[in-house]
Amino acid sequence: MSTPTSGPGPDTIVLIHGFWVTPRSWEHWKQHYEGKGYTVLTPTYPGFEVEVEALRADPTPIEQLEVSQIIGGFEELIGALDRPPIIMGHSAGGVFTQILLDHGYGAAGVVICSAPTEGVKVIPLSQVKSSFPVLKNPANRHKAVGLTPEQWYYVFGNTFGEERSRELYDRYHIPASGKVFWGSALANIHPGKDDTYVDYRNDARAPLLFISGRQDPLFPPKVGHSNVKHYTSDTVTEIVEWDGPHLLPAIPEWEELADFALDWALTHAGGGPEDGAGPG
Repeated sequence: MSTPTSGPGPDTIVLIHGFWVTPRSWEHWKQHYEGKGYTVLTPTYPGFEVEVEALRADPTPIEQLEVSQIIGGFEELIGALDRPPIIMGHSAGGVFTQILLDHGYGAAGVVICSAPTEGVKVIPLSQVKSSFPVLKNPANRHKAVGLTPEQWYYVFGNTFGEERSRELYDRYHIPASGKVFWGSALANIHPGKDDTYVDYRNDARAPLLFISGRQDPLFPPKVGHSNVKHYTSDTVTEIVEWDGPHLLPAIPEWEELADFALDWALTHAGGGPEDGAGPG
C-alpha cells in the first residue's frame, strides 16, 4: 500500500478544535496520523497561538474572538495547500468544518460531537444544563467564560471518572468566547444567514460524516441527527453514534475512533485504501 503522498487521495489532515480547548486537545491524533505518513495541521483561532496556560492567564484573545476571522484564517490556510485535505472538527470545530465544506474547501469532512449549524432547533435539556455557565448571564456575551472542574466533568468527561476528567481539565481547559457562544445560540433560534450559516442544498459540498457521542450531554446524538436531516443535497451526509462523552477524541479507544474517521474520509474522498492512497 502506498504512502499518502504517492496516491491520488488527500495527503493532509486538518484538525480543528472546539471551545474550552486549544489544538493541544488533538495532540495524540496528530501524532497518530503523522505516524501514518500524513501532514497534519492543527490550526487555532486568531490570538490563540499561545499555550493553554497563557490563555488562562490572559483571556483577552478569547473575548475578542470573531467567527468571520476564524473562518477566514482557516480558508487562507487550506486554500494554500496543493491538494484538498481531509477536515475534521470537534464541537465548535465541527461547525467550522461544515462551513468550510460549504465554502468549497476540503475533500471530505468528519465532525465529532459537533455543535449545530444555523437553524438546528433541537435543544435537549442536557444541552441547556451544559450551556448554562455561559448563557445564564447576558453579560457573558462580552466575556471569556470558563468551566469549573465539576462543570467540565459533566459537559466533557462524564464517562472518564472524576480523576481522569480532572487530568484532562488541567491539560486542556481554557475559557470559551461568550460572544460567539451567544451568537450561535441565537442563530439557531432566529436563523437568517448568520455566522454559522451553511447551504444545506449545496450539491458541490464534499462528503460529510457526523460522529456523535452517545453520552455527550452538550450535543447529544439527537442534535447530530437533526443537523444531518437539514442537509437535502445529493452529497453524502452520514451519521454514526459512538460510546463516549463530549470529549470523544480522548476516550480510551481513541485510536479506533481516529482510524474509523480517517478510513471513512479516505473512502468518500475517492482516495480510500482500495484506491491505493491509504496509510502507508
